[in-house]
Amino acid sequence: MTPDFPLDRRRLLQAAAAWGVAASGVAQAAAPSRDLSGVTLRVGTYKGLWRPLLTASGQADTPYKIDWRELNNGVLHIEAINGDALDLGSGSEIPPVFAARQKSSVRLVAVTHEDLNNQATLARKDSAIRSIVDLKGKRVGYVRATTSHYYLAKQLAEAGLSFADIQPVSLTPADGLSAFARGDLDAWAIYGYNGQLARTQYGARTLKTGVGYLSGNFPIYANPRALDDTLRRAALGDLLQRLQRAFAWINGNFLAYARAQSAETRVPVGDLVELFNGRSGDYSLGPVTDAVVRSHQDVADTFQKIGVLDGPADVKPLWDRRFENLLRLPAA
Repeated sequence: MTPDFPLDRRRLLQAAAAWGVAASGVAQAAAPSRDLSGVTLRVGTYKGLWRPLLTASGQADTPYKIDWRELNNGVLHIEAINGDALDLGSGSEIPPVFAARQKSSVRLVAVTHEDLNNQATLARKDSAIRSIVDLKGKRVGYVRATTSHYYLAKQLAEAGLSFADIQPVSLTPADGLSAFARGDLDAWAIYGYNGQLARTQYGARTLKTGVGYLSGNFPIYANPRALDDTLRRAALGDLLQRLQRAFAWINGNFLAYARAQSAETRVPVGDLVELFNGRSGDYSLGPVTDAVVRSHQDVADTFQKIGVLDGPADVKPLWDRRFENLLRLPAA
């Protein structure tokens, strides 16, 4: 049995009060006005995220069916949407930058706000590296065309360096963890569970996090074909509202969510709770705004400047505001 770990009670109570979340759970979704019993939404998910979240938060009893499709990065979500194999997915701001350049068939309909302290540049515990400037000439792992690529470029530039000043090594998160454990990397820009494992199992030290370098906006991707279908659009709207309530629920009920995550991912509950207690901010899901679009354009412009893109990418046409009013949070 996985042991329970104490939560930061004061922060959880404050979050619950701020969101109006009762200790017993959250309100169920209002029934859509249309009969959606014949609708099946194909929804991309990451292991341990939306699927167990909806169940743990009491939001899983949808009036339509969900065909969950596990895809482990945003590029795959967009490729599936572009090939009409997915109705809804998610990821960071990075994959849609390339989608804009390639004129892919995808729309961005909402954003989640998640932890940026778990997006970090790490150094080995036995390394003399103490700051980003110390990365000069060192072997630094990252995941190409992801948030780690973006914030590492920003951190290097702030220190007067660029990718030309380091030995950059592009690896998948799993391969990066193995390389870091073997000592094949001096430092590693990484996110998610693999970064936590590097810290807890291999004593990695955090040089900098994504705070101040990433917006914290993680877009929700939608299939334009689904958006243009009356019933599927209604189902998507209902699912987004459920996810919005579920994300608010996380902040006051994380232990329950951590248990559900752990059951699916096998990551220890204690590690998940530690990540939550050290988070950069509370979880939420909100609508598209002008600020969100501007932030995304800054990402695209940065990637063009560092040579990752072969030309400019205009991201504004990707953003679809038809769920904006549906997802507006109530005034504080």
